[in-house]
Amino acid sequence: MTEQAPVHFDDTEVAFSYKSDWDLRKANLIFTIVNHPSVSQVATALAKKALDWGLPVKGLIRSTVFQHFCGGETVEESEKTVDLLSKFHVGTILDYSVEGAHTEAGFDTTTDEILHTFEEAKKNKSVPFCVFKTTGIASAELLTKLQAQQTLTATEVAAWQRVQERVDRICAKAQAYQVPVLIDAEETWLQDPIDGLVRQMMKKYNHERAIVFTTLQMYRADALARLRNDFHYAAMDNYFYGVKMVRGAYMEKERERAAALGYPSPIHPTKEATDDCFNKGLAFCIDNKQRITVMCGSHNEYSNQFLTVLMAKHSMKASDPRVWFAQLLGMSDNISFNLAKSGFNVAKYVPYGPVASVMPYLIRRAKENTSVEGQSSRELTLIRKELRRRKG
Repeated sequence: MTEQAPVHFDDTEVAFSYKSDWDLRKANLIFTIVNHPSVSQVATALAKKALDWGLPVKGLIRSTVFQHFCGGETVEESEKTVDLLSKFHVGTILDYSVEGAHTEAGFDTTTDEILHTFEEAKKNKSVPFCVFKTTGIASAELLTKLQAQQTLTATEVAAWQRVQERVDRICAKAQAYQVPVLIDAEETWLQDPIDGLVRQMMKKYNHERAIVFTTLQMYRADALARLRNDFHYAAMDNYFYGVKMVRGAYMEKERERAAALGYPSPIHPTKEATDDCFNKGLAFCIDNKQRITVMCGSHNEYSNQFLTVLMAKHSMKASDPRVWFAQLLGMSDNISFNLAKSGFNVAKYVPYGPVASVMPYLIRRAKENTSVEGQSSRELTLIRKELRRRKG
């Protein structure tokens, strides 16, 4: 067993070492608002309306919540954040977070922007991964129809062919540049065709190491079965398996749809069941580390700690390239920076895009922090602890 000092997540000096006093005070304001769900809901609704009406609020949004959770409006603007994080041995995953493309031209534009992130990753080793969301380059309606095995029109058949070509272009670039690409998970009712496509890409490009990564949402009741099934395909076809594990992003939507349409909820009934599934998934990945590269995409302190313990039990170095930890920019810095200081591979998801276009992402972050029990209050407690420490 590797002798490895346990990682602690309560060292706020390390956690916020990259933030100035001014940035920390802004973070305190943001999480104070987020910690009050009703206030947060009103604030985000007003910000969205103000942008829709063309009111001059972009500067205020940009200098507060946007700056806290996003790298910039472009890849080039985000380079400052990339460089700042890299000083503390934290990598960046550039995430083009513009949503709402509904045309073929829009899907092509998004594809081009995703390919642009690979250019940044190629020249900057502090960008160890690229990422994309399939519904950014494909119609959700088309994916839903594919999963339901409904007959496609000739136009839809052609559209699906273009989706496959876009995904292949992205994965081919990942292989050519040797920059792994993370493919985000979506809602259960359109995930199956994405999984099939990702499996094809893994089979095509993951011969020497994991270049194409799937994402598993471990709040799904079938998550462990899906993980084992994915691994079975990788072993049968002799390719490496890359997986990003997250708890999941669409819980309320999933449960509401299941209730409305009268089918069993696909989500674990309790948080405890999800946590247990997540940690069993980590253990499975480490047990099969010869073929699996895993990214622990979690803001849960126990799961991150648990993975470090698993690594030690398997005599793995903290810097083993088969294990990564990832959190969102502006959240859980106590996890990210303390892991990085201990030598683990850590990366922050850094969203970017025009302020108005990234608003849906920012609204989700606000909702996530208010809906996850204790998340915003935990952030606030740590921020205030560090402010007190700096005052001496």
